[in-house]
Amino acid sequence: MLTPHAFHRAMADCRRAFFWAAGFSFAANLLLLTVPLYMLQVYDRVLNSRSVATLVYLTVIALTALIALGLFEMARSRLLVRIGTFIDARVAPIAFERMLANNIAGTPRRWDAVRDLREVRMFLTGTGILALFDLPWAPIFLAAIFLLHPLLGAFSLASLVVLIVLTLANDRLAGPQLRRSSEISFAAARELEIFNRNAETIDALGMMRVVGRRWLRKNNEAIRLQADASDVGGVIVSVSKGFRLSVQVLILGIGAWLVLQGEATGGTMVAGSILLARALGPIDLALASWRGMVSARSAYNRLDECLSAPHVRPAGMKLPAPKGQLAFEGVSFTAPSNGRIILSDISFELPAGETLAVVGPSAAGKSTLARLAVGISAPSGGHVRLDGADLFPWNREQLGRHIGYVSQDVTLFSGTVAENIARLEDSDPDAIIEAAQRAGVHEMILRLPQGYDTDIGDFGMRLSGGQRQRVALARAIYGSPTFVVLDEPNANLDSEGDGALVRALAELRELGTTVIFITHRPGLIGCADKLLLLRDGTAEMFGPRQEIVEFLKPNTIAPAAMRRFARPIDRHRGGGA
Repeated sequence: MLTPHAFHRAMADCRRAFFWAAGFSFAANLLLLTVPLYMLQVYDRVLNSRSVATLVYLTVIALTALIALGLFEMARSRLLVRIGTFIDARVAPIAFERMLANNIAGTPRRWDAVRDLREVRMFLTGTGILALFDLPWAPIFLAAIFLLHPLLGAFSLASLVVLIVLTLANDRLAGPQLRRSSEISFAAARELEIFNRNAETIDALGMMRVVGRRWLRKNNEAIRLQADASDVGGVIVSVSKGFRLSVQVLILGIGAWLVLQGEATGGTMVAGSILLARALGPIDLALASWRGMVSARSAYNRLDECLSAPHVRPAGMKLPAPKGQLAFEGVSFTAPSNGRIILSDISFELPAGETLAVVGPSAAGKSTLARLAVGISAPSGGHVRLDGADLFPWNREQLGRHIGYVSQDVTLFSGTVAENIARLEDSDPDAIIEAAQRAGVHEMILRLPQGYDTDIGDFGMRLSGGQRQRVALARAIYGSPTFVVLDEPNANLDSEGDGALVRALAELRELGTTVIFITHRPGLIGCADKLLLLRDGTAEMFGPRQEIVEFLKPNTIAPAAMRRFARPIDRHRGGGA
């Protein structure tokens, strides 16, 4: 049996509230009988008796009932809003975490669970759900019409059945197209976000028209499907509206005929018309809200799929703060998207406080090794251990405080420089400045317009590539982590930034911090204690940096391909390699 996920549990916790909402709906629909009953009494009793007192009493009773009706509907509306707010508060944090975890893991399906949850919540607080609450009470009005006259009741029942059939036909004929349109629109929105983030590259390479056509194909397909669904839905809604008005005319005609036959009164005729309007009202509301219902149902299915997906990361218990001893034990990694083997049987140990440089040609698996080293991804085979414990299931909230990481594609967050260095947490300014000074970026930050309070914009776009990389380094070493992984930390740095990075690595070594950095620049290798050479996903060499550099000299017996990689290292030996 599947364990219910957060949304199902939250809905279950709201069961009593939904029962109350249904109770309010029952009371409100019962009180909707007030107007037809009032009209019936006025026509058949007051006008015949010409009693003013009876009219006053009936009016007072009717107004009291209508005030109660308003209170019940207000209570139902407020209750549904509270239900939506409660569900969002319970599910949104989990949906956010599961969405990011699934996307980080590279699962084939991409979700936007937070947006889907918002759409479901809007449905729970909108008019669509009111139709679902009111529809079950339509038999009350039908029963009242039958009490007025069986012929009026039979006609009303037949009319209700026809409208229900039209509603179901609307969903069956146009629903699949609308759901498909929603899926394509979702994909187009994600692609548009990617294009927005790469607008400069698109403009520089003259790709504006190409990417525009690519996005428009999806967008136009979504619009076409939506238009087709709207055409079908529009026909059914128009037929339904015409039928509904015709029914209102016909029931008045039937009532008038019954009056002429002496089988009903004028009050019966008017009351029957009003009661039928109330009985058919929820179906009209359902048809008007049909598109929102379909959209909410699609959003719920996606949300359910996301939250029901297996957990990417098992829930790990809290462990003591790591000292930084890292071990790869026969680690392999296969890309989940295409099954390509990226790393194969990688094994090495790095004692706490040592620095490892990872080198190798492009597509050797260096960035994947970095992600495995900080526990972003789980190995397909083998184990990555930190202080002897399996790294991937480690409690991330606890472990994150002891880890520093700079990815190959440096990304900062919207906000100030200080907020980015402090990892978006409230922090002591002294700790922020200390991290910036260790990263050698303090003076650069002071030269910004508002210093540490400078707003860097979305993704840090108001900073240059080198500035973003240096701020990311300060963020990585914020809080004095015991283990730091840097993927191409000097890819965008100038000579000043390079010097600051070398000094930062030296200070981290003095502090006893375990460091892994990936680089293509030989001059940085002199900062390492050990060297790991990756090629085609395998570890060709690992050991003390100086021994490997000596071994790879051109006059050794090392293979030619290895020597080609070693030559730039040997040329820069004067720089400390």
